[in-house]
Amino acid sequence: MATIQASILLSRSASPSPTPTPKVQTHRLSARKLNGQQKFHTMTKTSTERHRNRSRINTRKEAEPNIEASEELHSIMNLVADRAEMHKNIGIQRDNWNHLLLASINGMTVTAATMAALAAVSGEGNSLLALKLSSTILYAAATGVSLVMNKIQPSQLAEEQRNASRLLKQLHEQIKSRMTLRQPTSNDVKDAMERVLAIDRAYPLPLLGAMLDKFPKAVEPAVWWPKEMRNQKESFGGGKGEGRRNGWSKELEEEMRGVVGVMKRKDSAEYLRLSKLVLTVNKVLAVTGPWLTGLAAVGSALVRTPWIGSWAVVFGVVFGALATVVNTIEHGGQVGMIFEMYRSSAGFFMLMEESIESTLEEREAEERENGEVFETEVALKLGRSLSELKNLASISSSSFTSSSSSNSESIEEFASKLF
Repeated sequence: MATIQASILLSRSASPSPTPTPKVQTHRLSARKLNGQQKFHTMTKTSTERHRNRSRINTRKEAEPNIEASEELHSIMNLVADRAEMHKNIGIQRDNWNHLLLASINGMTVTAATMAALAAVSGEGNSLLALKLSSTILYAAATGVSLVMNKIQPSQLAEEQRNASRLLKQLHEQIKSRMTLRQPTSNDVKDAMERVLAIDRAYPLPLLGAMLDKFPKAVEPAVWWPKEMRNQKESFGGGKGEGRRNGWSKELEEEMRGVVGVMKRKDSAEYLRLSKLVLTVNKVLAVTGPWLTGLAAVGSALVRTPWIGSWAVVFGVVFGALATVVNTIEHGGQVGMIFEMYRSSAGFFMLMEESIESTLEEREAEERENGEVFETEVALKLGRSLSELKNLASISSSSFTSSSSSNSESIEEFASKLF
């Protein structure tokens, strides 16, 4: 028995341990590492999938049709069409005002002058009093109507409405083409609203409160576009072109800068000068007409008065005739309309300058409108061919070079005289 127990103990001491401690510890460490790596890969995979899902959702939102923007832009387009028709009808109405009021003033003035002459020639007793009183009343009425007419300037009002109708029709076509070419965005809706409000501010409908000053102290070009000009890629009619540098080159950029220089120095300045000249003439005519009819009314009231003699007849007849001539020149010649036309022309060149400058300020040529298309549009808007536009730019650059050289020569002459 003792021998058996001893042999068992010897066999246990000779056999190796089945579960050594280092192996167990190593196995536990590798399991922890594996668990950590699995958790890390799981978290990375989850975040990546979330990012991909978000990008897919944003892409879908951008690719999905913007129904709200389309509906808003469609309602704005209908509103623009309605307002264009409204401005057209009101323009016709105010043009009729100009003709009817002018005919009424001239008719009253001629009739009053005739009555004053008859009172001086064959008036006696009650007939003399009736002729004098009728002539004075007609002259006073002509003076009042002339003051109102000179204040509102119906011919200028009609020209404002014609311009507004034309610009609104143009905006309507631009919105229509935008909706046809691509899906509208919220920026398109905002841009359209800003343009409509800018046209309303430039050419208002009401006569009271919002009417433009017909005799401003400082003449400025008409502005019917938003103050902050958007880039051509965001405006109606703009777009990205294809090709090398999108049709732009250094020569074309210099050509456009030369065209802007010519418009600033020549076209805009010339139309502003003409606007100031026409405004001065209109002011003189607007003051002269009522003064003449007022003096004629005083003269007709004093016809055959002993202490004034025949001068009363001269005032009553001659000043009435002169008032008819002045009113015919002012309103028959539509001087107010000419002033508005020159002011709008100056605004057109100002808009062209800002459009070209905003396009050239875009650094990336690929983001601009195609250069060749843009050059053609500028040439057609200025009423010139492409060759004439290039000649215009070359003349601008040559004149600038000659002026700079002359300035340098004058500086050198001054320096030589000084030293």
